Amino acid sequence: MTNSVTTAQTASEPLTISGLLEAFRSGEIKVEQFLRSKLEQVRADTSNAWISVISDQQLDNYLSELATQDSEHLPLFGVPFAIKDNIDLAGLDTTAGCDAYRYQPQESAYVVKQLIKAGAVPLGKTSLDQFATGLVGTRSPWGAVNNSFDAQYISGGSSSGSAVSVATNQVYFALGTDTAGSGRVPAAFNNLYGLKPSKGLISCTGVVPACRTLDCVTFFTKSAEDLSTLYQVGASYDESDCFSRYAIEQGIENIAQFSGLKVGVPSEEQLKFFGNDEYRKLYAQSIARLESLGAEVIPFDLSPFIEAANLLYQGPWVAERYAAIESFFDSNQQQCLDVIQTIVGGAKDLSAVDTFKAIYQLQEFKVQCDRLMDNVDAVLTPTAGTIYTIEEVNADPIALNSNLGYYTNFMNLLDYSAIAMPAGFTEAGLPFGVTLFAQAFEDERLMALASEWQQAMNLPLGVTQVEPESADIVDLLVCGAHMKGLALNHQLIELGANFKKRTTTSENYSLYCLAGGPPSRPGLVRAHSNGQKIEVEIWRIPKKHLGALLVQIPHPLGLGSVQLESGDWVKGFICEGIGIEGATDITETGGWRHFLTQS
Repeated sequence: MTNSVTTAQTASEPLTISGLLEAFRSGEIKVEQFLRSKLEQVRADTSNAWISVISDQQLDNYLSELATQDSEHLPLFGVPFAIKDNIDLAGLDTTAGCDAYRYQPQESAYVVKQLIKAGAVPLGKTSLDQFATGLVGTRSPWGAVNNSFDAQYISGGSSSGSAVSVATNQVYFALGTDTAGSGRVPAAFNNLYGLKPSKGLISCTGVVPACRTLDCVTFFTKSAEDLSTLYQVGASYDESDCFSRYAIEQGIENIAQFSGLKVGVPSEEQLKFFGNDEYRKLYAQSIARLESLGAEVIPFDLSPFIEAANLLYQGPWVAERYAAIESFFDSNQQQCLDVIQTIVGGAKDLSAVDTFKAIYQLQEFKVQCDRLMDNVDAVLTPTAGTIYTIEEVNADPIALNSNLGYYTNFMNLLDYSAIAMPAGFTEAGLPFGVTLFAQAFEDERLMALASEWQQAMNLPLGVTQVEPESADIVDLLVCGAHMKGLALNHQLIELGANFKKRTTTSENYSLYCLAGGPPSRPGLVRAHSNGQKIEVEIWRIPKKHLGALLVQIPHPLGLGSVQLESGDWVKGFICEGIGIEGATDITETGGWRHFLTQS
């Protein structure tokens, strides 16, 4: 795993908005010094996340305003944030990812003004797929934005720079936009929470439109709790936005937990992972986690949702992208990237008749889909079925981009609320994410459920490798049936464990297939001689659940200390010496998986 950006937090620096505010108010961190250091971190970024950054003088102006305010009365006092560069910020140009389109706004976007009024400090404008058209993060004349975990991989788009700036802890939250998944796919690829609110709840005044009837302003954070804080500030009715809507109170106090909730899960034949078997397994683990939290998993028919999604790029809605930039595009088409010329230019031949036919078809899908949604409280899907390298996307930009929108393209068309949530890591260390979606105006309930999800998952925040402040986690080594995808792995999932990495022990261990069974059981024993490295897995598990795991482990197995090839010692499954009597020495296989394959 190659980090594209080195995170610059210290051991004492909080990683969430709530933690930062507490540090400010206690005096542990000084606002001015902190914001100046963050601005320098942004200027040193090497991931292509930023298009423009505020000046020292502009930061001074924000600091001067903060100095006149009471931090106790500002919910975002001194919190640094980033703004996708299709959203206006007074004092910096807006480009929408196209230099020839550049203009200087007279005032900030409505939502930006709300956030600044609440004390937040914008550090600059972030990169995006040009005119917010793409889910990849590579469609920019400023260069592809590198994934925060591995620079060879895409960051997701179109809100690429916004997601990476949060994941690498350059800022504490970022604004994106979402028309077809741009506020969810980058969240999944960078281990973040991404809120795709109900249409109209967050104003789009001051936003360069992609599809004006579908566009949503989104938030990226490392913490589900932080999303709720931002929503309370940003979800404000805007009279100047004709698509703005008032929130509808849902009464979440009795339903903001998974226990007893009916959650729809698509059938196996409707799931697509595009050859990514690790994502398939991680999604299965996510379903098991839902059940462990008390949710009732309901088989769910996703087919009409997928059919509706096809209208977004194969129907007349692409004409909205042309309408948004018509005069500029007609005069400056050659200034746009080739892939944007292909997508937007293709809308010129669409007629009003095509549009009305598609509207009728969408309404039919809406009725079908709402009827299905009436049977569940929410639906859980992968956020994306796979992830690609930048090189792969550059070789086949349209088809692979389409694959990434399989689970996201229908959401805005059908007017649902959604939240993207981290859900684990592949063995290469790349993040995987799921999306929970529900009817419109269920935003607050989804955020509450995401908070419960985060507490259960206890995953590191962004790319920092630091668990949430509330987590009390221990690394646990497993060497047999508790490994990923094997028979007893569900016991770890039910106890809140999450996969960390696959590795090997030091060269001092022997592995046995114990007598008895079925099922066959492995025994890991520290060897006095003739030992070798044994392949194992490390899982993160809450300390409070270790006892529950221990009582499930039969004699002669138990928990002890095991040395890794790195020299570090971790707690893990070991076997008492007496257990190898009558056992078969399988050390030469190198690990339990290899033994199962060979036997």
